[in-house]
Amino acid sequence: MRRIFSILMENAPGSLSRIMGVFSQRGYNVDSLCVAPTSDSSLSRLTIITEADDKVAEQILKQVNKLIDVLRVSELTEAPHVERELMLIKVATRTEVARAEVKRNVDIFRARVLDVTSQHYTMEVTGTSDKLTAFADVMADCADITESARTGVCGLARGDRALRA
Repeated sequence: MRRIFSILMENAPGSLSRIMGVFSQRGYNVDSLCVAPTSDSSLSRLTIITEADDKVAEQILKQVNKLIDVLRVSELTEAPHVERELMLIKVATRTEVARAEVKRNVDIFRARVLDVTSQHYTMEVTGTSDKLTAFADVMADCADITESARTGVCGLARGDRALRA
């Protein structure tokens, strides 16, 4: 099962490495990783996505929570949450038909065109991982994907739940 872990940690050299060490030593694969400082510059929020059953998810929570750099850890997938990911994608549009199809799909997916040249469109799209994958699939059907980059998922719990120091 897909699990999203949100970790509030010290913004210090080696903190991320120690957390990733827990995953690599136990043989847990990381599907997505997103980390950035919070409004308090001494802290960072790390969002990790991995595949894990209930037992492994519990082990991850316990082992990561033991680390000295970690202030709080929670699993977002256990309750209502909001998650988003960003993708930048560049496609080659060599014909007017391809250009029109790309523009139509940009509107359908509520993406945004960032750059246009005579042969390429560069776009950004945000949403769930499924939405981004669907957008990339549609773009591949109507144009040649030159390159793409994805940020990884960021997430927050809904309502009163919050990961605070």
